[in-house]
Amino acid sequence: MTLHDNGLRFLGNGSLATQVWEGPAASIAFDAAGIKEKLLALDQPCYFVGDATRIGVTNAGQLRCSTGHEMKPEQLLLAVPPLPPQRLGDPAFLAAHGARYPYMTGSMAHAISGEDLVIALGKAGILASFGAGGLAPARVETAIRRIQAALPQGPYAFNLLHSPGEPALEEHTVNLYLKYGVTTVEAAAFIALTPAIVRYRVAGLGLDAAGQIEIQNRVMAKVSRREVATRFLQPPPAKIIRQLREQNLITELQATLAEKIPMADDITVEADSGGHTDNRPLVCILPSIIALRDELQEQYDYPQPVRIGAAGGIGTPSAVLGAFMMGAAYVMTGSVNHACVEAGASQHTKKLLSQAATTDVMMAPAADMFEMGVQVQVLKRGTLFPMRARKLFELYKTYASLEDIPAAEREKLEQRTFQRSLESVWEECVAFFGERDPAQLAKAARDPRRKMALIFRWYLGRAAYWSITGEKGREADYQIWCGPAMGAFNDWTRGSYLAEPGNRHVADVAQQLLTGAAFLYRLQSLKLAGLQIPAYYRQYRPVVSSQ
Repeated sequence: MTLHDNGLRFLGNGSLATQVWEGPAASIAFDAAGIKEKLLALDQPCYFVGDATRIGVTNAGQLRCSTGHEMKPEQLLLAVPPLPPQRLGDPAFLAAHGARYPYMTGSMAHAISGEDLVIALGKAGILASFGAGGLAPARVETAIRRIQAALPQGPYAFNLLHSPGEPALEEHTVNLYLKYGVTTVEAAAFIALTPAIVRYRVAGLGLDAAGQIEIQNRVMAKVSRREVATRFLQPPPAKIIRQLREQNLITELQATLAEKIPMADDITVEADSGGHTDNRPLVCILPSIIALRDELQEQYDYPQPVRIGAAGGIGTPSAVLGAFMMGAAYVMTGSVNHACVEAGASQHTKKLLSQAATTDVMMAPAADMFEMGVQVQVLKRGTLFPMRARKLFELYKTYASLEDIPAAEREKLEQRTFQRSLESVWEECVAFFGERDPAQLAKAARDPRRKMALIFRWYLGRAAYWSITGEKGREADYQIWCGPAMGAFNDWTRGSYLAEPGNRHVADVAQQLLTGAAFLYRLQSLKLAGLQIPAYYRQYRPVVSSQ
């Protein structure tokens, strides 16, 4: 059956003979623009009706069982139910976090995902994580107070970044979260569980009036490896529990209850993302972690199974839908928020991000785990940072101390990369670590290579700061965390109002991605039912909200 002027073709096995559509004939759209409008009405059902020569679409009317004797001019061909974006994920995620949508934004260090971003999304009913990584405890405390005042009922989360080189900082951060009653943390970059994250989790355990375990402190773990996911899917390690109990940091009851709960409520499977990433393909790692969750759920029989979300490469409606179709309970975005109005980044950085292609990214040494060889994914377009950072790591691996570096190489470092003497950089390092972590200076005094690492880390850390503040004259050294999702988002929004960074607001971006995903799901359902849909109908472009 074909309507020649709108391109729809129904290749199914006939009408839904057991049902009849009843409604106003005037509500049926037969023109292409009208049909597209009906398809986009996601909070309403869609009825496809036609006769021997044409197919139309309506959201009005209702279905009833056929008596088999009706002679109606409009024959029901297909019907699809409403699909508002809220239904795409796991309703348990919405209930647990008090969120309106199965969508969250991940933390970006140094408050790139700062108070403005978290509050804007929270007011829209979307969970967002404050980027506490790299910040002093006093700065994090300020953020807690402001976000809690603006979102007394949530939703919001705070990042807990694993700091293997600075365990004291991790402890200070947990102390703040417990002090202020921060009930959701996004645990990131963990290789193994630490006393700090276990303490946060277990210190919130208790029993409700019915004698059931009550978990007050929720953990959302961001992982990209099965072995790390396993640690968060299992109960807290008994050894750490004993240690915390001996230190009177948890109660005997909490220690007992800890044996019956997983370390995390949610696990976000992080694929090829910006910042810290293993560059894993989502289509491989997400199903693997979901299967692992199911296996361990059968073993431990938790009252509430751990929810599995998806992150990395989520920059278009197609990617959002793909994650949900693979079984994700929720999706997490990162890079696409970096270029938004509310992000804590300079206008120059946001402009570069809005121009990025999917191939304009590369890996570079990470400041927080430099000596371990850990890398982060950054933007390479418009900046020399990744190349210069890689050179620093090459020198670190080659030479045992600054004094061993050839004079010509050292001169290049001082003139081009640092743009100052290495001695003056070391003086800043002494001042910084003298206040933040004096143990680092003691290690550097014993190990010349350690001193070299701290100096090189100065450049990596400052490069991120310059990108955030828009330091004039250092644009070529901006460190801009970014994954290929940024380029995919730019491709999708090209020619629309969202192509301009000044129009990108985080809550609107979230709504557009989710709406587009729900729309594409509706079309896929129609395709599977036998409807051939021309390209015009399959395109979802960002539309300015009328609200």
